[in-house]
Amino acid sequence: QVQLVESGGGLVQPGGSLRLSCANSGSIVSFAAMGWHRQAPGKQRELVASITNGGRTVYADSVKGRFTISGDNAKNTVYLQMNNLQPEDTAVYYCNGDLIVRRYWGQGTQVTVSS
Repeated sequence: QVQLVESGGGLVQPGGSLRLSCANSGSIVSFAAMGWHRQAPGKQRELVASITNGGRTVYADSVKGRFTISGDNAKNTVYLQMNNLQPEDTAVYYCNGDLIVRRYWGQGTQVTVSS
């Protein structure tokens, strides 16, 4: 059974940094890709960044140059380094792991950017 667990969220001032981590605490599988989405209050969940098992990365335009995704698919871990955080980055951040037939989600971690 796959169980994705996120950590690293919190409260940070504008311009600050956070590093989110996600690991599979259940059975290790071969994800085709892993990534991060976020959902702000009253808004739809949106892609932040993803990384394939071949290392190809995709970023939302709003985070390019500020966020960096990395991970180890063999260990089912994925990280999101977030720099120069802004209030509009405030959201619940969800880790995802993608198999061909199914997407798994973590429970989410809150990131709040405020002075």
